[in-house]
This record gives sequence, C-alpha cells and structure tokens, in this order.
Amino acid sequence: MQAKIHVGLVEDQFLFREGMKAILNTWQDIKVVFESAEGYTIIDKLMDCSLIPDVMLVDLSLPSQGHKEFSGLHVTLALTEAFPKMKIIILSVHEDENFITQLIECGAHGYLVKDSDPQEVHDAILSAHNKGSYINERTLKAIQHKMGKKTKPTRIDVNITRREEEILQLVCQQYTAEEIARKLFLSVKTVNGHRNNLLQKTGSRNVTGLVLYAVRNSIIKIL
Repeated sequence: MQAKIHVGLVEDQFLFREGMKAILNTWQDIKVVFESAEGYTIIDKLMDCSLIPDVMLVDLSLPSQGHKEFSGLHVTLALTEAFPKMKIIILSVHEDENFITQLIECGAHGYLVKDSDPQEVHDAILSAHNKGSYINERTLKAIQHKMGKKTKPTRIDVNITRREEEILQLVCQQYTAEEIARKLFLSVKTVNGHRNNLLQKTGSRNVTGLVLYAVRNSIIKIL
C-alpha cells in the first residue's frame, strides 16, 4: 500500500483552514499532519513535530509579527532554507502575475487561487510531491508574460545538449522521470542523471527553477 502524502496547512482564517483540512482528509492518499494560523512561528513548530509535511499549503496573506511582515513569501523563503525537500504550494485570492512569478522565483513549487476546484488541489499536491512542481497554465502564462513582454528573450549561454533540452521540455510539461524514460526509451536512472545535470548547469534549486529557465530562454512557450 502506498504511503500517504503528509500535508501541512498555514492559514490564518479558521473556517477556511478547517474546511481545507476536512476536504484533504477525505482523500485516502493524503493526511493533514500539521497546521498553523501564522507563519512566523512555523519553523519552531516544525522542529517539534514528529512528522514533517511532504507538501505545505501556505496562504499568501498571513498575520504580521508585531510590526514585522511575515507573509506567504516569507514562509516560502524560511521553509526552503530549513526544509529544502519540502514542497510548497501557495494559496491566494490574487491572480496577479507579479505575485505568481515572484513566489515561483523564491522557491514555491506551485500556486493556486483559493476558488480552485478541490480536484485541482488534490492534483497539485500529488504533482508537487511526485513530480517536484505543479505548474498549471495560469502559472506558466504568468511567468512567460512577466519575463517575455518587455524584452525579446535572449538565450543564456549554458551548454545544454539536445537530449537535455528534450528532457527539459518534458519536465516542464509535468512528466515524471518514469514517464520521460518510457517516452524516450531511456532508463529512469539516465533521465534523473540528465535532470540533475540540468539543475547544476542552470543553477536551479528545483523543478520550478528549470521551468523558469526554460521560459526565460524560450525553450517552452504558452500562447
């Protein structure tokens, strides 16, 4: 039996947090193991936890610490530093492209608006956990518009092979290593090797970083 994906919630609105928890716990492959109403205590709370979430759902708008702001962006930065293997999905009422792109650049693995269908939330959690990111069309368009409107894209001088570019395109299309291996008639070990080379060559921290690189350099494009 496949182990459940452990999920955490960082959300200050009690009713919304309880509703999300109730929905998430109805799925057999997901279990909520952590929750917090604010972000500024999250690292200390997690250090005392016996179960660390695989995926954290984080509200963009969170209470400040006195006069010090501590939004979902600050939580993302803190979590990526303290728990680099954790996947972070931002929840927000905003569809602003600047918000979306900034959060992805800072290490978030996905971005969902709060009126998303529950099935999309489920898909996002599975994708972030199994594939390393959840990049839906809204997020891809936001990244492309932010990076491509003002100036003509210029290829960054990185020596990427044809095979690596092919794998990068499939990674951006949310294929898993196993799916890429079957599609290209390669071993999973070879695919993971190419993906690790891409991370190193492009200076990306994770799969979402590879997507950013691909958009910046017109390797992928959404019309």
